[in-house]
Amino acid sequence: MLSQGIVNIVYVVAAVLFIFGLKGMAHPRTAVRGNLTGATGMLLAVVATLLSPQFGYSWTYVLIGLAIGAVIGAVLAINIAMTAMPELVALFNGFGGAASVVVAGAELIKFFDMGAAEGTNITQMSIATVLAGLIGSVTFFGSYIAFGKLAEFLAVKWKLYWWQALVKWFAAVVFAALGVFIGYSYDFSLFGTLALVFFVATALFTFSKKAVFPGINAIKLISALATVAVGVLLVLQVMEAAGFTDQPLELFWLLVAIAALLGVTLTFSIGGADMPVVIALLNSYSGIAAAMTGFVINNTVLIIAGSLVGASGIILTNLMCIAMNRSLPNVLFGAMGSTQEDVDVDEVYKNVKSTSADEIAMMLETAQKVLIVPGYGMAVSQAQHSVRDLANLLEEKWEIEVLFGVHPVAGRMPGHMNVLLAEADVPYDKLLEMDTVNSMMDQIDLAIVIGANDVINPVAKTDPNSPIAGMPIIEVQRAGQVIIIKRSLSPGFAGIANPQFAADNTMMFFSDGKKAFVEMIEAVKES
Repeated sequence: MLSQGIVNIVYVVAAVLFIFGLKGMAHPRTAVRGNLTGATGMLLAVVATLLSPQFGYSWTYVLIGLAIGAVIGAVLAINIAMTAMPELVALFNGFGGAASVVVAGAELIKFFDMGAAEGTNITQMSIATVLAGLIGSVTFFGSYIAFGKLAEFLAVKWKLYWWQALVKWFAAVVFAALGVFIGYSYDFSLFGTLALVFFVATALFTFSKKAVFPGINAIKLISALATVAVGVLLVLQVMEAAGFTDQPLELFWLLVAIAALLGVTLTFSIGGADMPVVIALLNSYSGIAAAMTGFVINNTVLIIAGSLVGASGIILTNLMCIAMNRSLPNVLFGAMGSTQEDVDVDEVYKNVKSTSADEIAMMLETAQKVLIVPGYGMAVSQAQHSVRDLANLLEEKWEIEVLFGVHPVAGRMPGHMNVLLAEADVPYDKLLEMDTVNSMMDQIDLAIVIGANDVINPVAKTDPNSPIAGMPIIEVQRAGQVIIIKRSLSPGFAGIANPQFAADNTMMFFSDGKKAFVEMIEAVKES
């Protein structure tokens, strides 16, 4: 058992490690060390908490939870594909939110059963409990929707694989069962019945095949206002300033239920092109929920860690919105994922020209500066190592300068392309931001686009009625020649046609991303 003074010192050390860890993760060369630094800080914080005077419980359940979590975490970390990393991040955010709800609920039960501990600030505790339950529930259920949309089994019209259907049905049954359990626990009183209705509505909502429909923004607004109203009532109840003395926990679970529907609707209507923003925002939510939980249990290091995650997530969300030239309310209540139904796709693509690896090799032989623009197609085909090999070959054989243009929202999570290329040991100084690339685009002899679609679509600049109107793009249309590697002419996550595919200076190489680069490498070697 450690004294509280030593525990507080360890918390300060852990907080410093968190800060240095975040700083390290800002650069690929130091990202691994930064991650280990932050993990070390969290380990110190957990050990100090378990040995603190405030921890007066059995270690049995802690060790059981630690073992289960370690096994699940290790299996996921070892087996997860890089293409599924966005889904995994969404799940991590959701688990953080769920933990905040559970801890806040447990502390509320403890408060009503045993009374407040000596020195407890009732106002702080009640407000923090409401915010932890509200934000945590929004985070958990919103993250499930983000996970489902990234894994492509929610808001889709095609037939699902068996595992997708299983996950979808299992989650819906759990949501509905949670509502039934709460309703039954409180004898289907007014609050219990309302909780049942909101949880069942949440479950049914996940079966919709349309992400956007009339009235969805009204549901968001009503749910948001309802969470505020119930939250205020709960704060008043905890402070014994209102007459709700029977079944005091009903309001908390009602709050969680309404927030669940709010989280589902907020995330459900957000288009796939906005997913990097959603991931950053949900990450911020999980941090804020954790900070609020820190206030609930009066844990300093949890407040600090949650604040760091929340603040960094908000900053990243803002950067993502700036990169897309959109406001956060527009992302939450807009619909970038809508399609242009009045566009004749056959007319747009009537002049598409295809090419081959041998023809591309001949173009490369006369080029002096080549730009590679990666997109989600590179992640799907796991082509990052082949991309690196081609770049190295061009530099060694023909002394061609090869650069990489990375759009801030390319892929399905912030920094997705940077992570993949760093994994392939592509030098960081070759990864250029969008503005830098665009400033030199006129000097690019050949731009090779692998899987990127919306982030190079010129309609963002030419069509004010486009769903991506105003979004900054990598302007490959200004390069001397453009090669776009895709398996088909299918649209990107924004669901719109891309006239760049049929531009005069553009040729399509229809192939899997990795296979295409392997063929180009062989063609260059034989050239």
